[in-house]
Amino acid sequence: MYQIYPRSFADGNGDGVGDLAGVRQHLDYLKDLGVDALWFTPWYVSPLADGGYDVADYRRIHPAFGDLAEAEALIADALALGIRTIIDVVPNHVSDQHPWFQAALAAGPGSPERDRFWFRPGRGETGELMPTNWVSNFSGDTWTRTTDPDGTPGEWYLHLFSPEQPDLNWNHPDVRREHEEILRFWFDRGVAGVRIDSAALLVKDPALPEVPEAPAAGEHPNQDRDELHEIYRSWRGIADSYPGTRVLVGEIWLPDIDRFAMYLRPDELHTAFNFDFLARPWEATELRASIDETLAAHAPVGAPSTWVLSNHDVTRPVTRYGREDSSFAFVKKRRGTPTDLELGRRRARAAALLTAALPGSLYLYQGDELGLPEVEDLPAERLEDPMHFRSGGVDPGRDGCRVPLPWRGATAPFGFSPSGSAAEPWLPQPAGWAALTVEAQQSDPGSMLWLYRQALRLRRTEPGLGDGPFAWLDAPDGVLAFARGERFVSVTNLSARSVPLPDNDAILLSSSPLDEGLLPPDSTAWLRTQHRPPEPSTTSTTHTTSTTH
Repeated sequence: MYQIYPRSFADGNGDGVGDLAGVRQHLDYLKDLGVDALWFTPWYVSPLADGGYDVADYRRIHPAFGDLAEAEALIADALALGIRTIIDVVPNHVSDQHPWFQAALAAGPGSPERDRFWFRPGRGETGELMPTNWVSNFSGDTWTRTTDPDGTPGEWYLHLFSPEQPDLNWNHPDVRREHEEILRFWFDRGVAGVRIDSAALLVKDPALPEVPEAPAAGEHPNQDRDELHEIYRSWRGIADSYPGTRVLVGEIWLPDIDRFAMYLRPDELHTAFNFDFLARPWEATELRASIDETLAAHAPVGAPSTWVLSNHDVTRPVTRYGREDSSFAFVKKRRGTPTDLELGRRRARAAALLTAALPGSLYLYQGDELGLPEVEDLPAERLEDPMHFRSGGVDPGRDGCRVPLPWRGATAPFGFSPSGSAAEPWLPQPAGWAALTVEAQQSDPGSMLWLYRQALRLRRTEPGLGDGPFAWLDAPDGVLAFARGERFVSVTNLSARSVPLPDNDAILLSSSPLDEGLLPPDSTAWLRTQHRPPEPSTTSTTHTTSTTH
C-alpha cells in the first residue's frame, strides 16, 4: 500500500500544488515500483485548516486537486494497471465550514441542527468555563465558545482536534446514515476500500465526564468506546455487499493490544495500522517484542498484520533513525534535535527490508522509497500545520514530512511542477534534494529507490513471503533472524559489530554491502537456503498468516 499525500506527490497543472492529474501522470512509476494499492489522504473540498482532514463536502474533490471526473478517471486508470485505490474517510469530525455545522451555528441552542454535534453550555456563573477539561490531540483545549446573534457569548462546541474541526455526535441517526451513504457513494465509483481516520475516537460518553487518571478498558469518555464496534459492523456489512473485496482499514492508536485486536474481528475492520512498531526505537529487543505482540494479537482474529515505518504525520525514518533516541512520540518532537543522516539512511534501508519480509500488509509513505529526510528548516512563514501553532511553536509540526517530491533535474521544483511553471511548490524543497530525485536514483543500484524496487519485486515473487509461516531463528545478541516458508531467511543486524550470515545458497538482497562476507551493523540481508533452517527449541515464536496484500 502506497500512501499519497495529494498536495505533495506531483503537480499536473503548474500551480505549485499537487493534484490528481499529477498522480495520473506518474502511475507507471508506481506500477514499476511494485505497489498493489494507493491510499489517498483526503482529496475532498476543504478549507485545509488541517491538510484536508477538515472535510466540508465528501462528494466533491477539492478544486486544487481536480474534480470528481478526474478522481473517477484516476481510479479506473490505476485499476487498469492492477493498482487499487483506497480513500480516507474522517468520521470523527467535519470542517467548521461544513453545511451541517454552519446550520447548527445559525439555528442556535436547543435546535435539532446542533444535536448532530456536541454543543453544551459552559460551567460557572456565566458559562465562562469549558464543559470539560479534556485535552486536544493537537494540544490545548477541546472546546470553543460560540457567539450568539446578539453578540453575547453562547454555547461551547467540542473538537478533539482544532476548532476548525467540530466533532460529530455519533449517537445521532443522521450522522450514522450520512457516513453509510458516503461509503456507498465511493464504493459505487470503484474505490477498493477506505482508511478510517481516528477510528477509535468517534463515540463519546454522553455524560461527558472528565478523563480518569487511569481509565479501565472501555471507560475512557472519548476513546475506544465499546459502542464503536456496532458502527463498524454496519460498515462491514456495506463493504461486504459489494463484489470483490472492499477493505476497511482503521487508524487506531491504542496501547492495549487486546483492545486493538477487537476491531479486527471477522465482522468488523479488515485490518488496522500497527503504530507500535513505527514508534519503537532501533533496538533489537524492542523491535522483536513489537513483532511478537503484533502477530500474537492478530492471530486469534485471523486478520493480517500491518507494517509501516512512517506516514504524513510522522518524522521520516532517515531522520528519526539517525537520532540518539530513535523512537517516535508526538509529545517528544522538538525543533533542532540532532540527527546523523548517514546513520539514519543506513538504518532506514535495513528497516525497509526488515518490514518488507514480515507477514501481512506493507505500507509505504510517498518519498520514503527515495530516502527523503525530514525537512526541519522550513521558513516559519511557510508552516501550515495546526499542531505547530496550537503548541505555541514547541512542536515543529508535520510539514517537514509533507514537502513536495523531487522527480528530476538539478534545481527546485525538481520536476514536481511542469517545465516552465512559474509557481513555487506550496512548501520549499531543499537544494540538496537534487541527488534524491527519481531521475538520479532510478538507474543507481546503490540508491534507496533501487532497493525498494528490488524488495517489492522479491516480496511479490519469493514463495516464502506473503502468506505462510514465520519463525524466529537463533541469532547473536542484537540480531533479528527469522525464516519465512521453506527457503527464505531475513537477518537484520542492529548490533555494533559485523556478524556472520547463516548458511545459504544465495543472497537475494542486502541493504548494505557485506564486509568480507559478514553483515555490517545496521543492515538487513535476505537469503535463500537449501532447506528450512532449524527453529530454536525454546525461544521460537511461530505464526501463520492467512491473507496476502
